[in-house]
Amino acid sequence: MGKRTLLASIVCLSMAASGVQPERIISLGPVLTESLFLLGAGDRVVGVTVYCKRPPEARKKEKVGTVMEVDVEKIVGLKPDLVLATSLTDPKDVEKLKDLGINVITFPNPKSFSQICEQFLKLGRLVGREREAQDIVRKARAQVDSIAKIVEGLPKPKVFVQVGAKPLFTITKGSFIDDFIKLAGGKNIAEDAKTGLYSREKVLQANPDVIIITTMGIVGEEEKRTWHKYKTLSAVKNNRIYVVDSYALCSPTPLTFAETLKELAELLHPEIGR
Repeated sequence: MGKRTLLASIVCLSMAASGVQPERIISLGPVLTESLFLLGAGDRVVGVTVYCKRPPEARKKEKVGTVMEVDVEKIVGLKPDLVLATSLTDPKDVEKLKDLGINVITFPNPKSFSQICEQFLKLGRLVGREREAQDIVRKARAQVDSIAKIVEGLPKPKVFVQVGAKPLFTITKGSFIDDFIKLAGGKNIAEDAKTGLYSREKVLQANPDVIIITTMGIVGEEEKRTWHKYKTLSAVKNNRIYVVDSYALCSPTPLTFAETLKELAELLHPEIGR
């Protein structure tokens, strides 16, 4: 964390501690936007990206760009007292905003469910909703613990998670999606891969019991049909290829993590959903 980022964080947290809350917030990430509404701060959001679609109320907010490219002039014109950026936000745009005296706090991509909760709690403090954030995280952690206990001791199906098609891309360890698979009682066949770039030959060799396809950047049903060409795969023979909403899997809040985890656990272990 750079000195300016640290200073901005200290300023914002000090404002929250003193009861002074940011009243005009711009969110540059879908999960940050959804989290703000979940915390009850949605009425203070004045700008979002074109990809901020949850909850539906977020779609009515002023659009300031995409996740990676933002309109600095438009952001300045909205007179925010807090801009929430992500690791995908162009660093040059972040620097421009800071040079103009705007408080910008960057939230890096979380690598685990624990980090998702930590960042949510930080966001709660920044916007003066610490108690609400604590309650939500407490509830989410209890739900996740409950699901993990249900699948504990059950056989662990081998799972391949596809998040990209051309080239084929998956998830390795050190990702909250890997957390999803482990907590749902499965084994990620790519957990020890050095990179997310993968080949269909490797998938065939590992022979996963379950294939999960996200809809981010690919047409899920088309990819599902592609996998069905490989008749020797266990996931194909047993009809266990599933298309999962990309927002649910790739952009979770603590609560939606718990909700999606329950769905995944039931996909991996159909017997628990009966």
